[in-house]
Amino acid sequence: MKNQATYSKEHLHYLRKVRNKSIFVNITRFAVLFILLGVWELSARLEWVNPFITSSPSRISKTIADMYKSGSLSMHVSTTLWETLLGFAIAVVVGYAVALALWWSEIFRRVSEPYFVVLNALPKIALGPLIIIWCGTGSEAIVFMTVLIGLIVAILNMLGGFMSTDPNKLLLLKSMGASKLQILTKLVIPSSLPNFISMLKINVGMAWIGSIMGEYIVSKAGIGYLIVYGGQVFKLDLVMSAVFILCVLAAIMYALVALLEKLVIKNRE
Repeated sequence: MKNQATYSKEHLHYLRKVRNKSIFVNITRFAVLFILLGVWELSARLEWVNPFITSSPSRISKTIADMYKSGSLSMHVSTTLWETLLGFAIAVVVGYAVALALWWSEIFRRVSEPYFVVLNALPKIALGPLIIIWCGTGSEAIVFMTVLIGLIVAILNMLGGFMSTDPNKLLLLKSMGASKLQILTKLVIPSSLPNFISMLKINVGMAWIGSIMGEYIVSKAGIGYLIVYGGQVFKLDLVMSAVFILCVLAAIMYALVALLEKLVIKNRE
């Protein structure tokens, strides 16, 4: 009764169409996934492809189950997870703060912006030997690599968001005598919220790239270590299992950011 009183019949029909379309898309996604996994499994069992090279869903499941029983799964997952989350958090917080400083000071921005662009284009893997010398061979080097990859992305994305603030609104606040701090807190930061969410989504992928890249260079545990070790001893089931776990963890982290985006949009509305 409440919906009938609030919305028109045409609007209710539109909402049903949107909901049905969303349900159809989700069902189709899972159907495509199950079909792909089924074709993969069937191809491996009938040896249309070499299962030693491509592995299969059943072999991956068995490998993950064996790691879980031995207790190594939780150790490797927790190692990579905390390195990724710590690097992600540092990159986001420091990147946001630096972007604010760049917006605040035009001289600082004009002097340093070209250097940030160059650093963003630099292949971070080239700094691997230096990172080992600077940070050692422990988790510190992996976290540093994660921060290094995500930091510049965070700075440039947030600076773009701050600088894209509506100039007419800026002019209005200035004409009303607003201070720079008031303009920042009342206009620039709120208007850059979509850019902040976008930056988080991008940095989710960057954080996982950084942690796995760091574990490629130096690690004694973690998902990247499993990939490197499995490749060295030709345990490709282990490699594929590690990649599958990585995909699941990255998807969960991205889903949490997407959930945060929905909550932010709902509160703004």
